[in-house]
Parts: sequence; C-alpha cells; structure tokens
Amino acid sequence: MREHLLINGPVGAIETVIETPDGAPTGLALIAHPHPLHGGTMDNKVVTTLAKVALAHGLIAVRSNFRGVGQSQGTHDHGLGETDDLARVVQHLSARYPAWAWTLMGFSFGAFVQQQLSLRLPAQQVILVAPAVTMRPFASVSAPATIIHGDHDEIIPLAAVRDYATREAIDLVVIPAAGHFFHGKLIALRDQVSACINPSPPQPSP
Repeated sequence: MREHLLINGPVGAIETVIETPDGAPTGLALIAHPHPLHGGTMDNKVVTTLAKVALAHGLIAVRSNFRGVGQSQGTHDHGLGETDDLARVVQHLSARYPAWAWTLMGFSFGAFVQQQLSLRLPAQQVILVAPAVTMRPFASVSAPATIIHGDHDEIIPLAAVRDYATREAIDLVVIPAAGHFFHGKLIALRDQVSACINPSPPQPSP
C-alpha cells in the first residue's frame, strides 16, 4: 500500500510517501534523497531502490522531499533544517507506530542528513550510500552503521570515504566499478544493502 501525505514541519508541509510491505511490517525505514539543488528528490532511482529493499525486508518505507522540492515547503538549509524536517517525520510516524524501530538510509547529501539525525533519535541501524564526506562535515553515527560506496565514484573519492569510515569505525562495503549514481549497478547496490540490513528485533505484543 502507498500513502501520500503532507506532514506539518517546522517551516511548512513536508511531502512524504509511505509504503507498507505485503506481509506484517517489522519496523520502519526512513530514506533520504541526494542534494535538492542538484536535482535530488525522493523519486531518485537510488532512493527508490533503497525503499524496495526495505519493503522486501518487511520494513515500512518512508521517503520525504527536502525543503523546496515537490510539495515540501521552505528553502534549502544546508542539511540543518532538513534534519529538523526528518526528525518531525519520525515524530509523526512514531506516534502511529510506537513499537517499531527505525532504520535510517541516506544517499549522498541525504547520508549527511541521516548521520545528523542519528545523533537525535535511537535508530536501530544507519546505512549511508555514497556519503558526501568531502562536501559536508560528517561526524559520528550513534547506531550500528554501514557505508556502501563505489570504487569509481567520480564525485566523492573512495579514499575520503575510507578515511571517514576508519576514523568513525564504520563498516565499509565497496561496489566495484560503481560511480556515484550507481548507473548500471543498482542490482549490486540492492544486493549489498539487502545483505547488511539487520533483522528487526521481536516487537512486544500490543
């Protein structure tokens, strides 16, 4: 099932899509898109690939447009206001699904927002895809985390990502011959994300 809604955020509406798996859900996944000033939206092919993997693992997949994209109100805020907006999305949906844990996934600029968000909520897991570590001040991740990066990334050098992963003790998975946007490598990305998703813990009965 797919639900489209506008969540009231700090500066106005946050356009959000919620997709539920075929079976009984076991948790929630929040997926963040790449840089909005460079064409990034919640319908980006990497973002939708992450959502499909989440659904396949029984997670409710949640995608939101950042400020100024689609029906989301406000203007680009360099990751700060965007983190506030995703925190509001989490707050809104946690009230609906209070027993389930969150898995945070982000691509490029969206990975930075998820790293920041991980410091503000108790996520079960964080998956950072092609994190833009040379463009934003990435810090620690306060949850079990994995980075997935292409060794042919033409925008964010693998060496910089490796340095960040080593510094913060984050697992790094490298996809051979994959560029920043994973052209021709979405199946490899799907398989690697699927392999690193942690099984959701049993949830208490209502």
